[in-house]
Amino acid sequence: MPVDVWAIDTLAFSGLEARNAGAMDIMTDGTALGSRSGVRPGDPGLTVTLAGTTINCSAGVAAVAYSGQGVYRVAFPSSVSPGTYTAPHATLNRVDLVYVRVWDNSVDASGLAKGDVVYLAGTPSASPVAPTPAGTQIYMPIATISVLSVSNGSTATVSTAVRPNTVAPGGILPSATAPSSPYTGQYYDNGTDLFRWNGSSWDTYQKVPGAWTSYTPTWTGSGSNPSLGNGTLVGRYSKIGRLVTVHINLIPGSTTTYGSGNYNWVLPFAAANNGCSYVLQAHLLGTDRWMGQMIISPAASTTSAFFNLSTTNSRIDFMTPTRPETFANGSQLRITGTYESAT
Repeated sequence: MPVDVWAIDTLAFSGLEARNAGAMDIMTDGTALGSRSGVRPGDPGLTVTLAGTTINCSAGVAAVAYSGQGVYRVAFPSSVSPGTYTAPHATLNRVDLVYVRVWDNSVDASGLAKGDVVYLAGTPSASPVAPTPAGTQIYMPIATISVLSVSNGSTATVSTAVRPNTVAPGGILPSATAPSSPYTGQYYDNGTDLFRWNGSSWDTYQKVPGAWTSYTPTWTGSGSNPSLGNGTLVGRYSKIGRLVTVHINLIPGSTTTYGSGNYNWVLPFAAANNGCSYVLQAHLLGTDRWMGQMIISPAASTTSAFFNLSTTNSRIDFMTPTRPETFANGSQLRITGTYESAT
C-alpha cells in the first residue's frame, strides 16, 4: 500500500487508507495504527432503551476500531430498533447483548458494506454472562439486557456499562478501569479520582480535600493506661495521598485517671518505614505553659510527647503523669503536625 498523505489533491485513497489516516484523531490502544473504540464522553447518543419487549437505540455516533483496519466512523442520524428481545426462560436468567456492527466485505467476505445495531440473545444460565458475537465481526458493545426468568418475574433491565468511551489523543478518558496499554502522560478518570501514567505506575490526582476526618487517638501509658473518664480527647486528620496532617486535643476531666509511665497516642495511620523520624509540635497548658515535641519513629503507629524537665532546664524527656508538671483536671494538651504514612 502506498504511503498517502491526507489530504493532497489528485491522491486517491482506499477505504483502508482513509481509516488508517483517521486513526490519528482517536486515542491509541497501544498498537501501531490501533485506536480505542467508543462513544464520545457525555454524548447521549446510542443509548439503548426498552419499550415493552422492543429494543430501541437512539441516534448517535461511534468509532469502531478493528485490528489492521483502522477506525470505522459510524453515524446513525435517527433512532434504530434491532427488534424485540427473546422471551424469558422458565427458570434461568439470561444476559443479552446489543452492539454496533460494521459489515465490510473486504474484511469479513459478507458481501455487505453497511453498519447497524444488532441484538444477540444470551444463554440462560444459573450464572449468566453476555454472549460474544461469533465469527469475524467488526463490532462494539453498547448495552446489555438482563432478562429475568419467568419464575423470577420476567423483567428486563438495560445497562450501558459495557459501552466504551473514546477521546482524542491526549484527552482524559472516563473509564472505570485503567487503559490496558498506557503511554506516559496519559490520563483517565474513574469517576472518583483522576489518574496519570508516569511511565511505570498510575499517579492519583485527588480532589482538593474538604473537611478533616475525626478519629479516636487512643491514649496509653508505658506502665499502666490512663482512663479518660469525663475528660475530652479529640483527634482530627487530613490525608492527601501519603501526606497526613494530624491534630490531637486532650483535656482531662474530674474523673480522669492518669496511669503511669511514658504517654503515647495512636496515630490515624502508621508512619512510613523510610528511616526518617518525624517531629510534631506539642503544647501543654497547665499551671505553666510548656512547648514540646511529638516524635514519630519510622513505621510507628503511635507518637510520644517530650517536654522540658523544668521551666529552667532545656533538657527534654517523655511526658508522664507528673512531667513536665502534674497533669490534672482542666489542663490542655495540644498536638499537631505532618508526617508520611505507610500507605
